[in-house]
Amino acid sequence: MKATEEAKEAGALLSYDPNLREPLWPSPEEARTQIMSIWDKADIIKLLLVTLGEKGCRYYTKDFHGSVETFHVDAVDTTGAGDSFVGALLNQIVDDQSVLEEEERLRKVLRIANACGAITTTKKGAIPALPTDCEALSFLKRQVEQ
Repeated sequence: MKATEEAKEAGALLSYDPNLREPLWPSPEEARTQIMSIWDKADIIKLLLVTLGEKGCRYYTKDFHGSVETFHVDAVDTTGAGDSFVGALLNQIVDDQSVLEEEERLRKVLRIANACGAITTTKKGAIPALPTDCEALSFLKRQVEQ
């Protein structure tokens, strides 16, 4: 909690991915209590950016909501796809958080995040499969050309 407070005071963007694993908690009620105890400190909560695998993602903000389709690829291993999605999202908004307030800009960012998640599934392993910025942009360009 102290690290969260220090980061927030320093102007950091705080992302929260609860990643609920019920067997690790004494009860569902305790999980909810603990997860909600820091909910209001986050700028981005993954639960409000719901990844849907091959169906893309949904986004919910205080002003708008919707969905963004993903890209169809020949998946080899889905390990790391969600992490790739979140990493790409955070990479795109860390320097300009106003993206979260403008729906069209957010949709473009989520399209890139979906592309990164899709690319990650085309290779084995979570870390080796993560795409670079260049790979993601090339992938998007090929999608437009098709």
